Amino acid sequence: MNLLLKLIRHRRPWWLAMATLWCALAQAQDAPGASVDELLKLARERNPELATLQYEADAAKARVQPAGALPDPRLRTELMDISRGGQQFPTLLPGRVGAARYTLMQELPWFGKRDLKREVAELEAQATQTRTTGAWQELAAKIKLTFAQLYYQAQSEKLTREILDLMARLEAVAQVRYAGGLAAQQDVIRAQLEQTAMRNELIGLDAEKRQLLARMNALLGRPSAATLAMPDKLRATPDMTLLDPSALVDRALARNPTLVAEGTRIQSAEKTRDLTLRNRYPDVTLGLAPNQMQNSWRQWDVMLELSIPLQQETRRAQEREAEAMLTAARSRREAVLNQLRADLSENLTALDAARRTEALTTTRLLPQSELTFQAALAGYENGKVDFATLLDAQRQIRQARLNQLKARAETQARLAELEKIIGEDL
Repeated sequence: MNLLLKLIRHRRPWWLAMATLWCALAQAQDAPGASVDELLKLARERNPELATLQYEADAAKARVQPAGALPDPRLRTELMDISRGGQQFPTLLPGRVGAARYTLMQELPWFGKRDLKREVAELEAQATQTRTTGAWQELAAKIKLTFAQLYYQAQSEKLTREILDLMARLEAVAQVRYAGGLAAQQDVIRAQLEQTAMRNELIGLDAEKRQLLARMNALLGRPSAATLAMPDKLRATPDMTLLDPSALVDRALARNPTLVAEGTRIQSAEKTRDLTLRNRYPDVTLGLAPNQMQNSWRQWDVMLELSIPLQQETRRAQEREAEAMLTAARSRREAVLNQLRADLSENLTALDAARRTEALTTTRLLPQSELTFQAALAGYENGKVDFATLLDAQRQIRQARLNQLKARAETQARLAELEKIIGEDL
């Protein structure tokens, strides 16, 4: 409406004013940010870090087939007696030398080595994909947390403006009483000071909101100044009776990306150890060599080549390394599991505390503060209480509503952490 009035004051054609207003409204409606689901969908499509990890996962998946494939065969050509005992000028033409041998060789790893290499590559690809899933869960948790913070900032700004309007009305009451000689001028000045302090708070809230919007755009892979809609409501929270710690631990064991990745690393370390033990056995190279004498093929040779695992100390060191890596992978998974249980318990406790705080504030503290303010306002108008008591009552209402908003934001933050831990939405 303000935009339309400005356009009319500048005497622009009515159709141009309506078109400009329509474009502005359409842009505001198209801006994402009103819901978490919309932001998560946009982040999955546009976040560059997530795209990078997905490409790395695709690359790891592409390495599976080559890991278990046979090495490329080799072809060796030998030209013997190229001068034919000095009877001719040396030549490289196979039909004019004393003899030409063509050896086709194929290396064959020992039984089971190729399967183990392919299995190790498959497990590495799974671990890489799991890391991608973990990165998405981390990104989703950051988006949910930033969304809750934006909601808190928007509602705090709205509350401050409401209290600012209330203080303006209280100033009017104080001026009426001062004009009638029923109150001191100090009451009017204190009301004005309170309004100035709130306007200063609005500046700080606006700065924090802009920072959060820039952070959200960075998480979404958008320019920092891109338009975002402010959150209109928070996500629904599950019933605490459904958040059984044992059930959540079981869900985390099955779906937590970090824990799943550590389990995959253990399997990969086991396969790597088995592959290292297979190095005790030799690899085989088979060869077939037809021999050409001038323009005829008169002789065929067969070749068998074995690698000799002679370096015992080196192989034993490699086996000790593989065993140590397996032990380290198991220990790392145990540490991750212990930390997961601790984080789960901490966030469940904090979530329960935040919800109880919100319930207490909504059902008791806020109604009591409103009754106190109404009584103080009536008492001030009747000259029974001073202006300081009225200000204290107003501040109690504001603090109660801020506590309510903080409890809601804390609930959302803890819910996001729990969902990141268990690897799925609650």
